[in-house]
Order: sequence, then C-alpha cells, then structure tokens
Amino acid sequence: MLFIWRGSVLKKIIVQLSIITLFSLLIYFFKGRIFDYKVHLNPTIFTLLGLALAIFMGFCNSASYDRFWEGRKLWGLLVIETRSLTRQIFSYIHGPSKEEKQKIVKLISAFGWALNDQLRDKTGNEHLSRLLSPEQLEKVKGKKFIPSIILGFIADWIQEQHKKGNIDTIVMTQLDHQLNQFSAISGGCERIYNTPLPFAYSVLLHRTVYLYCFWLPFGLVDSLGWMMPLIVLLISYTFIALDAIIQEIGEPFGEEENDLALNSICRTIEYSIFEQAEIPQDELKKPSTFFID
Repeated sequence: MLFIWRGSVLKKIIVQLSIITLFSLLIYFFKGRIFDYKVHLNPTIFTLLGLALAIFMGFCNSASYDRFWEGRKLWGLLVIETRSLTRQIFSYIHGPSKEEKQKIVKLISAFGWALNDQLRDKTGNEHLSRLLSPEQLEKVKGKKFIPSIILGFIADWIQEQHKKGNIDTIVMTQLDHQLNQFSAISGGCERIYNTPLPFAYSVLLHRTVYLYCFWLPFGLVDSLGWMMPLIVLLISYTFIALDAIIQEIGEPFGEEENDLALNSICRTIEYSIFEQAEIPQDELKKPSTFFID
C-alpha cells in the first residue's frame, strides 16, 4: 500500500508537500528565526489547533462521503430498475415483436449513458448514436435534459401498447411506476451535481490547513531538532491529503480516479439488459473491466 500510485492523491499534493518540507528545512537551518527575531510558538497551541482542525475536517469528510455514497446508491438503484423494467417488458407485454422490444431495451441503456453525459457536462453522442434511431437522435439534438426525453420515448411506446390492447391498465401503471423511479434517480443525481458543499466550508478548511502546516515548523524546531522537517512532512501529508480527498469525492460524478466509475456502471447496465433481451453485444467490454473507468 505504501507504493500504490493509482487512486492516491499524492500526485496532486506533492508540490505543496515539497514546498512545506523546503520551508521546514529553512526554519531548521535558521533555528526558527526570521531575520533577527526568534519566533516562539508553544507546541501545545498546535495540539489544540490540530484537535479543532481534525474535528472540522471529520465533519467535512463525512459530508463529502455522504454525497459520494448517495450518488453510488442512486446508480446502484438504476442498475436494479433497468433490469426490472427489461424483465417486465419481455414478460408482461404481448404483441410487439422481439426486435421491437429490443429497441426499447436500447432506449433503457441510452438513458444511463445520457445521464452519465449530463452529469459530466459532455455533449458527445457516441453511445446515443448506436442506441437511438435517427429520428430520436434528431429530437434530442441540442437538448440539455436528454434522459428525460428518452423516458418520454419509452412512455410513448408503453402508451401505444396500451392503446393496442397489448397490456392492461394494471401493468401499464406498474411500468409507469418504474419510469417514475428512473426520473427520481435522475433528479437525485442532479441535486447532488447542482448543490456542492458550501464554498465557505471549503475556503475555511483549505486556508486553515495550510496556515497550520506553515506555522507548525516554528513550534517544533526547538523540541525535535533535525527530525522536525520529517514530522512536519508527515503531519502536513495527513491534513493536506485529507483536504484533497474531501474536495475530490465531494463531486462524485467527475472523472478523477476516486470518483464514481459511471462509464463502467453504464457498461454493466447495458451488458446485463442486453443479455436479457438477447441483443448482440460484441462492442462491449468484458465484465472483468466493468468497475475500472
């Protein structure tokens, strides 16, 4: 674990740590003096400040992880709901051909990819172009909330089957409930995306961490001697790395290494529902790579 690089925030903060270490070495070389003035800081002060800072960082970390975990639960629920809707389409709707049902299954997969693109501010249609018909692609072109439009395509098809007598009102109500679940998942993800952690928290935490780390050498230079830069580096790594992790997982839908693997989840959804619908899936990656974005 000491030498793992992938997923570590060390590469993000190595410059900051290097600057703090160099600063600590200078403080050690000049014995805690700035010009002719000796800076006297009692280590007890840093104990009290460190405790308060750790409590505050724990609160921010919990808030960030809650956002990350809620996003994961929403996407986990989407996996369940896509499989349930696919099963219901093939089990309870009688009349449409297998090929027609497969087109609706492709729309279900397209919903996941469209939500992925929306949360990551992407406008590419590489997945939608192979899952939607040309007419549907034209309708979603230039739109912002494409997942909702795709749900409309599915709802229109279900309504058409009801008019043809292929499904009764009870089944239609159940299918509509499934679509409402899709809409709730989309809305929940948008809430997380559009409501970041309050900026005041981030600024206060960031400033306090760096002020603490840069003042720490003055409080430890007399008691630790040549070990002071190493101890300061260790303490700074702990606080600055946690600050970086809080910022990273607080936005769970990004494309950094510790964010949710949305591409992999979308591939998992597509692979599983395509299996149910017996749709060829040669272009998909194997299941062993699903949770590595």
